[in-house]
Amino acid sequence: MFDPANLQSSTQPHIEQPRTRREFLTRSGAGFGALALIDLMARNASAEDSFERLALANPLNPRPGHLPAKAKNVIFLFMEGGPSHIDLFDPKPLLNKLAGQPLPASYGKVILAMGESHAPLLASKRKWQQHGKSGLWISDWLPHTAKLADELAVIRSCWSDGINHSAGVCQMNTGSILGGRPSLGSWVSYGLGTENQNLPSFVVMQDNTSQVVNGPRNWSAGFMPAVFQGVRIQGGKEPIPNLNTPEGVSDAEQQGKLDLLSKMNRSYAAKHPEQTELEARISSYELAFRMQAESPEVVDLSRESKETQALYGLDRKETATFGRLCLLSRRLVERGVRFVQLYHGAGSKWDSHAQIEKNHTELCLGMDQPVAALLTDLKRRGLLDETLVVWGGEFGRTPMSEKGDGRDHNPTGFTMWMAGGGVKGGQVYGETDDLGLRAVKDRLHVHDLHATILALLGIDNMKLVYRHKGRPERPTLNEGEAFQRVISG
Repeated sequence: MFDPANLQSSTQPHIEQPRTRREFLTRSGAGFGALALIDLMARNASAEDSFERLALANPLNPRPGHLPAKAKNVIFLFMEGGPSHIDLFDPKPLLNKLAGQPLPASYGKVILAMGESHAPLLASKRKWQQHGKSGLWISDWLPHTAKLADELAVIRSCWSDGINHSAGVCQMNTGSILGGRPSLGSWVSYGLGTENQNLPSFVVMQDNTSQVVNGPRNWSAGFMPAVFQGVRIQGGKEPIPNLNTPEGVSDAEQQGKLDLLSKMNRSYAAKHPEQTELEARISSYELAFRMQAESPEVVDLSRESKETQALYGLDRKETATFGRLCLLSRRLVERGVRFVQLYHGAGSKWDSHAQIEKNHTELCLGMDQPVAALLTDLKRRGLLDETLVVWGGEFGRTPMSEKGDGRDHNPTGFTMWMAGGGVKGGQVYGETDDLGLRAVKDRLHVHDLHATILALLGIDNMKLVYRHKGRPERPTLNEGEAFQRVISG
């Protein structure tokens, strides 16, 4: 509990005694002792150990990775619920030819979330066309994205272990179908820190007020210090709730309140160093105070030109919501935020067990233009080369029908794409079978996808280590390989 006696009296001089050798070095000689300690730690430890120690010594200070980095930032566009790859990026003529028939026996049993499937195959009603110099096949549901075909690295051979939404979303965010592990954004913050100490390193936004499956666990820091967790920013007029200083409270008064609160919290935290959540809370208060000066400008989209606002579709009801989030993402990475994750269709809206035509038509209409605008805007500002954009959901959809006009979950083969950030665009990687059911060539598990994202940022997924209860933990559960073919140069 907090002890008021630990506070410094205003009438009696007080000198706090350092509690640890590290604290002594931090206070001695204006902190230069701590710099020497960090240098010695780095020199005398292994590469993995020194990386871990440096990250903990300066949690969000920028740090170099293990590899030459292609990208500095990531924007992960998460289509929650599972978009249909065979209706968007992976055309299957045989599917339409066999529509209405059972899945051929040669494909074996197919176990889905609701059990073994015996439903007939469902045709795709999409019109397909090749786009760009590369000739990528993209359906008529995505006319704006199609114009950027030469920027896209379309990976058709993704697969995961999550057969339902909870497991699938969890794995695509943390690498595991079981909750409790750090999210990918948290690993990136832990490994690289941030280039802007006045803004969060890892930001999460969603397009509606529905609960994302698993909620905040998707951007949790898991067993790592809570300072690495994602910070949720909302849409609307007040993207960051309770950030603005109340009217009538001066900066000096606000700083005084925070100083008192920090002193109380740190007094308690010193006695309970195992409670990293309190240290994260202290850091969040300090960050919030710094954000009061910078974030109002960042989230003020009225500073953008009318042309830019129209590019993102802010002038149209269908595209305004996700358009604002995409534009805000560009403004965040432009100012040094390391990892931004956007949830489109929050609340598993892409989950089209029935009426896939109606479902995907509406969702693509709201997503397509803003996503294309994000790529276009990043490119014309010279930011696409250093910003990795990732698009996809927790899984795809089956070629078999469900409820007559829908498709079920398909974790055995689905599509994601990457653009910018050192990626070779205008190419298709991997294949699914002739019906789009299973990945069959250059199969990329979620761990491989995460390893590839980390490699583009300059991080070796097997060398980024956090020791939890004496066990070396890695972001891809001690497996996964970066897909080198997708990385340029």
